[in-house]
Amino acid sequence: MIKGYIDNANFEDTGFSYTLSLISGKHKMVILYCLMEFGTVRFNELRRYLKNVSDKTLSVNLKELEADDLIIRKEYPQIPPKVEYSLSERGKSLMTVLDQLCVWGEKNRK
Repeated sequence: MIKGYIDNANFEDTGFSYTLSLISGKHKMVILYCLMEFGTVRFNELRRYLKNVSDKTLSVNLKELEADDLIIRKEYPQIPPKVEYSLSERGKSLMTVLDQLCVWGEKNRK
């Protein structure tokens, strides 16, 4: 199936390439998976889940996922500031793909 797409177009023009551009990087798929598993999550919860990620790196990844309309950032006007992240409808539609990666990994783990 992917072969046909590559034969007929430049790789950069394929849906596969576009999807990879949205979820590429070390942390984006883990962030999305965490939101899929736990629903609405705060910044510090994500940082604990990802363990060795810096605040800046996590913040950049979250901004990119929000700009790509994969997650929703909800800020509450209070002191101290409270921000929550959750999957958007577009992000939820990507979960079937990530779920299949999990299934494949479980079946093919050595």
